[in-house]
Amino acid sequence: MTRRVLAILLALAALALGTAACGGDDGEESDEPAAANGDGGGDGQTIQIAADPSGALSYDQTELTASAGEITIEFTNESSVPHDVTLEDVEGGATEIITEDTASVTVALEPGTYTFFCSVAGHRAAGMEGTLTVE
Repeated sequence: MTRRVLAILLALAALALGTAACGGDDGEESDEPAAANGDGGGDGQTIQIAADPSGALSYDQTELTASAGEITIEFTNESSVPHDVTLEDVEGGATEIITEDTASVTVALEPGTYTFFCSVAGHRAAGMEGTLTVE
């Protein structure tokens, strides 16, 4: 009888190891990293943009290029002046307004030219905008 119990325990251990090696919890984990870092299969990619760290009303880039499909914009604002990145005429195409932090937004874009800007009052008028070309 001891051999039978040992065999059952070994079979249960092998089953537990096989199950653990096969996967995650509910599938959410595999989708999130692809959106966050542009890795993984498919069209997803990440573009990075930052606000001027001194607090000036400008981005570090005013001309961005990406391929059509799912695009994640990672925005960094190291200053204490609040900023965001908003894509004009793109529903859901805005990061949170942040200070001394990072934020991101993921959108699906068709080929075309898109204007991005800071939606904080007066910042766009001061020149905080640029162009995203999607090919």
